[in-house]
Amino acid sequence: MKIRIKRVYEQPDKHDGRRILVDRLWPRGLTKEKASVDLWLKDIAPSTELRKWFGHDQGKWEQFRERYLAELRGNSEQLQFLKQELDRGIVTLVYGSKDEEHNQAVVIQENSWLFN
Repeated sequence: MKIRIKRVYEQPDKHDGRRILVDRLWPRGLTKEKASVDLWLKDIAPSTELRKWFGHDQGKWEQFRERYLAELRGNSEQLQFLKQELDRGIVTLVYGSKDEEHNQAVVIQENSWLFN
């Protein structure tokens, strides 16, 4: 099971498989057609409180990862739903952040053991 990630603003391609948006908010300036999102799992995204606290501050990255993992562990319904999607085939998690190294999709990808 391999999880791919990419910015939702990047051009979709045939190797993406199912494109799943993992942001709580819809990406600015994108229509549903242009985003080519097959599924929006906003409830797997970091809580509003955690998202606002983090504010894409790289200095808070390690703490953000820990807090978000704790939220994920308590969100078994959404994890199970994502696992079912992964069992069906290729999945690309898409996100809106400009920071490609410090976002929730990275945390999910790095912790794919959550789906075993």
